[in-house]
Amino acid sequence: QVQLVESGGGLVQAGGSLRLSCAGPGRTISTYNMGWFRQAPGKEREFVAAISWSGRSTAYEDSVKGRFTISRDYAKNTMYLQMNSLKPEDTAVYYCAASRDTSTSRMASTKPYDYWGQGTQVTVSS
Repeated sequence: QVQLVESGGGLVQAGGSLRLSCAGPGRTISTYNMGWFRQAPGKEREFVAAISWSGRSTAYEDSVKGRFTISRDYAKNTMYLQMNSLKPEDTAVYYCAASRDTSTSRMASTKPYDYWGQGTQVTVSS
């Protein structure tokens, strides 16, 4: 079992920035593909970004390309999502997830992910 703990959410004005963190206390996440997903009220959970276990491959949802950057720090056993130029439509609960499936072809789907965090709220005001 892998426990994931998100942090860094909050309220920010449009155009601002936030950095989300996803830590894996007690067990290494270095061998897992990792992803960020979000869910707005009344909508389905959607893919935001993913990074392979090696860090060599990343993937982004089209609307966040050029604004969000996913990264991981193996020494800190933590994954990050740097979010710049935030828009009101980015408002959602953001979840991190870990996948034992280390292929890169399915990183943008929710299905391969085995472990999920509890979520952190991001609210962008206009």
